[in-house]
Amino acid sequence: MQVRSRGFTLIELLVVIAIIAVLIALLLPAVQQAREAARRAACVNNLKQMGLALHNYHDSLSVFPPGYLSGYPFVDAETDVSPGWGWASMILPQIDQAPLYNSINFNLPIPVAANTTSIKVTINVFLCPSDAAVSGPYAIQDGLGDTLAVVAPSSYAACAGDDPSDVAFGYNNLGVGRGLFFRNSNIRIASITDGTSQTVMIQERDWSITEGTWTGAIAGGLCTRGPLNPTPVWANPSYLAPCLVIAHCNQLNSNSDADSGLDDASSLHPGGANILFADGSVHFLKNIYSSVIGTYPNGATRYTPASMVYQALGTRSMGEVISADSY
Repeated sequence: MQVRSRGFTLIELLVVIAIIAVLIALLLPAVQQAREAARRAACVNNLKQMGLALHNYHDSLSVFPPGYLSGYPFVDAETDVSPGWGWASMILPQIDQAPLYNSINFNLPIPVAANTTSIKVTINVFLCPSDAAVSGPYAIQDGLGDTLAVVAPSSYAACAGDDPSDVAFGYNNLGVGRGLFFRNSNIRIASITDGTSQTVMIQERDWSITEGTWTGAIAGGLCTRGPLNPTPVWANPSYLAPCLVIAHCNQLNSNSDADSGLDDASSLHPGGANILFADGSVHFLKNIYSSVIGTYPNGATRYTPASMVYQALGTRSMGEVISADSY
């Protein structure tokens, strides 16, 4: 007698497919979380390398590098920023990029022909693995849309100070900041009287949100919104060249700022961003979507408590008392 084997019925097959789909749906978020945890850890490692490089630079020259270099008196942060080389370009030898450093003529402006090859070099230490939209060198344009230079991107910006320390005009429109990095800055560790463990040095600022570069501030160039910038389209689409390399402490992952959050920290890590402090430690700070909640009777700006703490961390010598559990 012939025995006939029994196959799967259509209903049984559909049940098996449904079970597999449910298992995949349950597993996928866990896999994504594991991947993001790895990317976040790599970002922390990038910042720690930068911290070590900045301290090695300080050991050699007794000061931290400038936010960006300018050979001109401060006027408008647009036409007076040349040669413009920024803090990240100054520490290339300390991050094992001595040949690239030696190929740059720092006496000449960033966009000149002698530097066009060097400024296109992508450096992994300056790129966060979660910065999804980074795809290589990009164009820096002026207000008329003309390309001034093609440069490599960066996911990090140095801290100029608190909100009054504007990244382009500085504090009280003098070009200086109350943080560690600004126009022609030369800050010593001894000047960080607020304490190195409570002073921000480098912040995440994803290129996907703000199109920054490691090279520096390019005269006449603009820092523009990245393709994933979450602020409304009515917000300012660009800011002046110093914003290409420095940011201040005010908001973090802003989604409503009138300047598109270009001069603030940002990240694609869920919930916040990695921040490097002057003692070399890295902390993950939570999002601060907005900062201003009104004005006081005397006309002074009234900030949210979270922004006030963050701004206090951005200054080097303002004497604020900050609790360790407040950030």
